[in-house]
Parts: sequence; C-alpha cells; structure tokens
Amino acid sequence: MRERERARETERERESERERERERERERERERERERERERREREREREREREREREREREREREHKIKKDHKRKRERDRKREKERERVREREREREREREREWMRERERERA
Repeated sequence: MRERERARETERERESERERERERERERERERERERERERREREREREREREREREREREREREHKIKKDHKRKRERDRKREKERERVREREREREREREREWMRERERERA
C-alpha cells in the first residue's frame, strides 16, 4: 500500500516538474516573441527615419532647384533691363547726334 502511495507521490512530483518546465518554456517563448516584436518595431522606426531623411533630401533638392531658377530668372530680368537701358542710351545718343547735325545745318544756313 505504502509502495503504491510513494509511486503516486513520485509521479505527482514528476508531473509537477514537467508542468513547471512547460511553464518555463512558455515564458521563454513569450520572451522570444517580445524580443521579435521589439526588433520589428525598431526596424519600422529605422525605416521611418530613412523615409524622413529622404523627404528632407527631396525638400533640399527642391529648395536648391528653386534658388537656381530664381537666380536664372533674376539674371534674365537684369539682362533684359540692361538691354533696354542700352537701347534708351542709344536713342539718346542718336537724338544728340541729330541735334548736332541740326545745329551744323543751322550754322551753314547762317553763313550762306
């Protein structure tokens, strides 16, 4: 009788130990799952940081492009203004030459 009781007690202890081992294994699995989740979130954060860096590089390229375009437009505007000023100066010089010729003709008529 006592032999069977001891055998049952031993079996209960073994079953208890197996249950504790299964629980430890479940805990290790939960820990591995938490670690995989942390790594997944970290990779996602890194991808988001990379996307943000790419957006920033794109904004910088657009900014530089706009600056170059603005400079080009300004140079073109300045060049056109300078051409117009040159035309105005040329017309003024032509009027001055015409006045000079008129004055010379006037002098010729007075001599004649």
